[in-house]
Amino acid sequence: MAGIIMLIVLLDQALKFYIKLHFHLGESVQIFPWWQICFIENNGMAFGIEWFDKLFLTLFRIVAVGLLVWYMVDLIRKQARTGYLVMIALVTAGALGNIRDFMFYGLVFSDSSAFEVAKLVPFGEGYAPFFYGKVVDMLYFPLITNSAGEVLFFRPVFNLADSAITVAVILILLFYRKDLNDTLSKDSAKDKTKIEE
Repeated sequence: MAGIIMLIVLLDQALKFYIKLHFHLGESVQIFPWWQICFIENNGMAFGIEWFDKLFLTLFRIVAVGLLVWYMVDLIRKQARTGYLVMIALVTAGALGNIRDFMFYGLVFSDSSAFEVAKLVPFGEGYAPFFYGKVVDMLYFPLITNSAGEVLFFRPVFNLADSAITVAVILILLFYRKDLNDTLSKDSAKDKTKIEE
């Protein structure tokens, strides 16, 4: 599972580095009419929502990844199904990919703008302090547009890390719900036994 996590994180980071160092903020390239590479930066939660301070969000994500790793190790020890383990590894990899952006991108990149492509800078001389970087998003699929060219569906711009999380969650809900329920019900049954003792 460690190999899957490393592969997803490396691919995610390589794509983000390429976009950050080659695209102006807001620049887009059409691959197909329904698929574009469009560089934006996400300053908060999914879809740019900013309900909490970024430091709190980043620390929360780090704790969540720690819990996912603990859960995965527990699943391996209990010999859970390989497919379910792969799904948990994908969620973990996606979370790690985005955490790296928040933690380090502000330290190693100059700021991106509509007029200037970012550059790598000496560590600590970037556009933001530790934990306050921005997530790089670039995958855009305007699948349905109207006659005026306005996108009716699908507007979000996302990255490979987001894709790993989304695909894994959908597959868990479709094919591994029993695995999820079993592990959660066994854990809650253990907790209940401990309380009764």
